Amino acid sequence: MRDAAPDFEEFVTARGSRLLRVAWLLTGDAHLAEDLLQTTLAKVWPRWRSIAFEDPEAYVRKALVNTHASWWRRRWRGEVPHDEVPVVATVGDPYASVDLEQSLASIVQHLPRRQRAVVVLRYFEDLSVEETAQLLGCRPGTVKSQAAKALATLRTKLAAVPSLVEVGEGHGARTCA
Repeated sequence: MRDAAPDFEEFVTARGSRLLRVAWLLTGDAHLAEDLLQTTLAKVWPRWRSIAFEDPEAYVRKALVNTHASWWRRRWRGEVPHDEVPVVATVGDPYASVDLEQSLASIVQHLPRRQRAVVVLRYFEDLSVEETAQLLGCRPGTVKSQAAKALATLRTKLAAVPSLVEVGEGHGARTCA
């Protein structure tokens, strides 16, 4: 007989902040991220007994990506993104790492939906190519090509803002090399 299923509330308490981070990286907005996570958890809760014994975090993460994709398909985008990168504070600024993180997140938000999902899952969630492909329902080669295109775009945009790279090097932040 299998062990008792992990309690849904315990799972949300333990993994909620990480799942909220994934939702925020997908949406780029704290309020939309909370809505996305809440909607996803509401969809998952009735099925909890059947998924709790497998890998519930992977299931919920995939549900997040799929729910976000369905929102993206339905919504008309009234806002028009611009190619300008926000101004970043100088190296001496104690909040520079926060500015760096927000600037990188802003740049990631300008990637196409599929590339953004690949970047979030591969580099922020540290999933393998195979895990990312399985989650997105595509082939590993598609993940690799989308990641290559996304990283090329990120490098181009980061190169346009040399102070952003300098700040990142000074504060141990991840770089897109």
